[in-house]
Amino acid sequence: MKTFFIFLTFLILFTGCSNKNAFFGFEMDKTQELCASSLQSSKIMSKEGEVSGVFSAVYLNEVYPKAFYGEEYFFVFFYTKENRELYDSKNPTDADLMIKLNSELPVKIEKLPQENQFSHLADIKNDWNHYYLIAFKKSGTLNLVLENGNSSSAVLKYKKEE
Repeated sequence: MKTFFIFLTFLILFTGCSNKNAFFGFEMDKTQELCASSLQSSKIMSKEGEVSGVFSAVYLNEVYPKAFYGEEYFFVFFYTKENRELYDSKNPTDADLMIKLNSELPVKIEKLPQENQFSHLADIKNDWNHYYLIAFKKSGTLNLVLENGNSSSAVLKYKKEE
């Protein structure tokens, strides 16, 4: 009987040792890993210090280097309490937000639907976000900010792999 209890104790101890842990089900492919490291978010703050929205961006040149090159490409999505769009030089309004990379306006802005080719990168889909594909001139540093006269986001700084 004594041997049985010793055997049972060791059996219980060793069955507790497993090669599976809390991260077992979180296998990521290379694209998902690059996206997770590239996704950055910031609050959009008013001049009075109130949060007026959330701004997020993925640096696509890092995630898809073979597809996005020549210019700096970002998948951007944001939510603002007041319904705002990104500044369009063809149809500007005072309520528009401006996105800048190193204080420069983009060379291309494409508004995307809620379900788009980059939706899987952020895995955030809702009716109140605005989604954009944005391209800037090639740059050495990557400091991205969303702003207008009344509010702005914190600078999203990306490190470029050369």
